[in-house]
Amino acid sequence: MRRITVTENVSLDGVMQAPASPDEDTRGEFPYGGWAVPGSDEALAAEMAVGMGSDGAMLFGHRTYRSMAAFWPHQDDGNPYTEYMNRVEKFVVSRNAATRLEWENSTLVAGDAIKTVATLKHSDGPDLSILGSGTVVRSLAAAHLIDEWVLVIHPIVLGTGTKLFGSTHQPLELTRSTTTPKGVTIAHYVPIRS
Repeated sequence: MRRITVTENVSLDGVMQAPASPDEDTRGEFPYGGWAVPGSDEALAAEMAVGMGSDGAMLFGHRTYRSMAAFWPHQDDGNPYTEYMNRVEKFVVSRNAATRLEWENSTLVAGDAIKTVATLKHSDGPDLSILGSGTVVRSLAAAHLIDEWVLVIHPIVLGTGTKLFGSTHQPLELTRSTTTPKGVTIAHYVPIRS
């Protein structure tokens, strides 16, 4: 069975919306796009690079996939993530079976996210990592399909925006953490199953 790990940038008040750029996700007139950029440094990049050499696969919601597919295939600046993001196997969750996927190594997983991802999770293959994809993540969390959370917690309170966690109750156990010189905490949690 594949494991599913979610990696998310979150503010201290749990907001995950548009961490990377001002125009990333402006839904609800969100005014703080790019809020995670000031926390970027070599220590954070090194921690996030752990596992990039593995044989894992990525799992995206269609909105996050579109954003990533518009960016990564066009990078030629030597970014260490570029080669990984382009070569890794990518699964894209969408309710629309006609969703077009143009980024290399992409496979559509069409239908209800909980059912399709549960089937994918129980199949043979590499473990799955999710970046962003808040709607999919909240659905999978409610169905207890997530095996590990890697929360990149930035020292900022945004006061508005889409939050990572919905109304799902899930006790978590901290397995390790590190804090960068800029005060960003990378915390690894596993769900406590009852």
